[in-house]
Amino acid sequence: MQFHKRTVVALFGALALSTSCQKDLLDKVNPNQPTVENFWKTASDAQAGVAAAYSALQFPGTYARWVHFANDIRSDEGYSLSPWTDLANSTRFVQLDYDLEPVRVMWEDHYRGVYRCNQILANVPTIQMDATLQKTLLAEAHFLRGVYYFNLVTYFGNVPLILDPSTVRSTAPQGTIATGMAQVVSDLQAAIADLPVSNSVGHATKGSAQGLLGRVYMQQHKWSDASALFTAIISSGKYALVANYLDNFTIANENNSESVFEVQFSSVNQGGVQDVAGASEGFERAQFFGPPGIGWTDGRARPWLLDEMSDKTTTGDVDPRRDITVFHYPMLLFGQTYEARKVPTTDTFWHKYEDDRIQNFENYFSGINFRLIRYADILLMQAEAQNELGNTAAALPLINQVRSRPSVNITPLTGSFSQAQMRTQIMHERVCELAGEGTRWLDLNRWGLLSTQASLDVLKAPNHDPDFINFVIGKSELYPITRTDLTADPNLKQNPGY
Repeated sequence: MQFHKRTVVALFGALALSTSCQKDLLDKVNPNQPTVENFWKTASDAQAGVAAAYSALQFPGTYARWVHFANDIRSDEGYSLSPWTDLANSTRFVQLDYDLEPVRVMWEDHYRGVYRCNQILANVPTIQMDATLQKTLLAEAHFLRGVYYFNLVTYFGNVPLILDPSTVRSTAPQGTIATGMAQVVSDLQAAIADLPVSNSVGHATKGSAQGLLGRVYMQQHKWSDASALFTAIISSGKYALVANYLDNFTIANENNSESVFEVQFSSVNQGGVQDVAGASEGFERAQFFGPPGIGWTDGRARPWLLDEMSDKTTTGDVDPRRDITVFHYPMLLFGQTYEARKVPTTDTFWHKYEDDRIQNFENYFSGINFRLIRYADILLMQAEAQNELGNTAAALPLINQVRSRPSVNITPLTGSFSQAQMRTQIMHERVCELAGEGTRWLDLNRWGLLSTQASLDVLKAPNHDPDFINFVIGKSELYPITRTDLTADPNLKQNPGY
């Protein structure tokens, strides 16, 4: 889906300008430029505003680029050898300057998304328009604000909760992790109430909000609440695993039956900046994660993933998901051997979401959609929730659905498992199915693997992820709040340890 930005971009630029103090007489304002007073009048205005709120998902600080470093490379699944020292350090739990990318841009771009949602929620209720459409648009804004605040609280912890349209001088009380997550829950509950079961391509549905809220409840160990939402998604009949695992990571098979929510990207617009007509809507992960000579290789895959994905199919072959997820020797790198690219045969790189199946190069303009929530993840979260509720036997058929996808065809699990054994099995299944898809950082937190020295000792082992030697319990779970914001609002307090 391509978002129509011309009117919307002008509007959101004008909103900031319209709140300024008395202007110099020489300053001239375009009388045709949208303002708060002359914009939010029609259903078309409301739809344009919602398009702008969706477009914030495509920013560098959200899903176009930096979120994938925060989720995948900072976790034990990835690492960085980037010559950009500040970038590499941010994935190694070494943050020397709190105002540099990617941290600052993640903070700013998520709040830009929040700002747009707040404008919708404040102004669309006053527009005379079709009541059903109005409810849907407001529900989409609640969903998107839930996405943005979920990430902000996950990455930064005690963030300001801005819930009304703001100006450059606005401040808001600093929330806690608990109040921040409570706001996420409130937004997602509001979204579930009014989102349709089916919506326009690329737009949130009831299942999208249920899936994200279930993920939130999983992080809070509210197993019963999470399971109820997953049951609703599974019983809806709307979603199904696609036969071919690869179809979840290509342009040709976007928005398929397995997609609960996707961030829409396009390679059509190839402008270099955001928020202008014709701006890039490309997925930049492929450029930053691409193998040497193809991309910049700022994010790499850890070799232990290869050993983890060693299950055999019913015909005795290795798990087909391994080679879709990770480039490794002796695989070809965009059609060439490791030797031809002068790459050590011990090196591993991300293959998932790369464009090698359609072209022999990478750039900022990948058109592959990012699958934020997949039905396979719903099944595995339901298995985990059921196991934690003591219903271990109920987890087995859910896992086997994922293992028996026709293109995967891993030998089904049989027999009985204790709760602890099933917990370990689910950890394994989530790596094999979801590695490199932004779920691992949440998993590590939920499983308590970042909260004890014993578990950190396992993570930081030389054959696993030695970057965790820098991890400090009680500090490194969060990024620092940007110094610029701390200076602008003396009431904000820095995260512990920074």
